[in-house]
Amino acid sequence: MSAPTREQVEAALDQARPELVKHGGNVELLGVNDQGVVLVRLVGACSGCKHANATLSNIIGKTLKELLPGISRVDALM
Repeated sequence: MSAPTREQVEAALDQARPELVKHGGNVELLGVNDQGVVLVRLVGACSGCKHANATLSNIIGKTLKELLPGISRVDALM
């Protein structure tokens, strides 16, 4: 299975963004590599929030993995 393109990841992130925006935050895609590892930055209210790890796994990671089976992991710069 090949890793998704940056464009595919951006489109999938667009599905997760409304939930983040409701809480004053957002996510910025920093990159995706050939092994399907996605690197993001949480911004706005999500940056530094005590729930940032939960947001990363329960909203962003879950959405990306459901929509793009080639995603192996989602990491964030915090």
